[in-house]
Amino acid sequence: MKLLITGASGLFGSKLAGIALRKNYVVYSGYSKDQPAFGAAVQFDVSDKTMVEKVFEEINPEVVVHAATLTDVDKCETNKELAWKVNVEGTRNIAEAVKKRRAFLVYISTDYVFNGEKGNYKETDTPDPVNYYALTKLKAEELVQDIADDYCIARGSVIYGASPAAGKINFALWLINKLKGNESPKVLIDQWNSPTLNTNMADMTLEIIERKLTGIYHISGATRISRYDYAKLLAQTFNLNTDLLTPSTLAEFSWSAKRPKDSSLDTSKAQQTLKNKPLQIQQALEQLKKELEGTSETA
Repeated sequence: MKLLITGASGLFGSKLAGIALRKNYVVYSGYSKDQPAFGAAVQFDVSDKTMVEKVFEEINPEVVVHAATLTDVDKCETNKELAWKVNVEGTRNIAEAVKKRRAFLVYISTDYVFNGEKGNYKETDTPDPVNYYALTKLKAEELVQDIADDYCIARGSVIYGASPAAGKINFALWLINKLKGNESPKVLIDQWNSPTLNTNMADMTLEIIERKLTGIYHISGATRISRYDYAKLLAQTFNLNTDLLTPSTLAEFSWSAKRPKDSSLDTSKAQQTLKNKPLQIQQALEQLKKELEGTSETA
């Protein structure tokens, strides 16, 4: 099966490409800046309609996982034109190309589409973005639903993994590095989400592809947890000093964009539907540890 992944040098996209290759997919790894580690590298800008059409004509993919996005929440707030161009117009171009080729589209979205006032959001809950990044992701979801014939919208939350990707270090690795360096990182006690191991999310995405599941799925980690409690569990799993963690609150940070307080996702639908289940937090952290120690076969 020919699989095109946009954002294939990112934390999720690179993991998906590596696992898909082992499962004998023909993988095309789309990227804009950072060269992807797995698959046949295809450089293009999703916001360039002509370029997107050319890539689709050359590859003719059967499945497209659209993970390319501008994820910097504060940058999206201060550069709204760029955020709209990449996240909304880029998704429109991909969805139209997918429709023309009659391919299956998996659009990777986020827990941030919710306002964070209640948490444990189900797929049927009404989105209500509190920042511009989230607004662009919701508009992109709506475009996918309006344009594509066969699609799945898959939402994750605070994705982390064993390797830095696209020049960025994820929250888990940042925390491990800080604690190993005997530093005292500030960690939020009043923000909750559903931290998602990229390996687990990639496995669930491939099952969605193989079974051609449509609609909306929350494929985050299965545990609602505060950033601080997550950090404590992570430190304990890696035998690091939890006393170094500095409890902090959202009010202490001067961000350009507002953050939802509790954007945790209810994964009941994925738990009931998928064979590859969303992992509980301790299972996921043990898997992360195996990957960092090189004892796991997962790419």
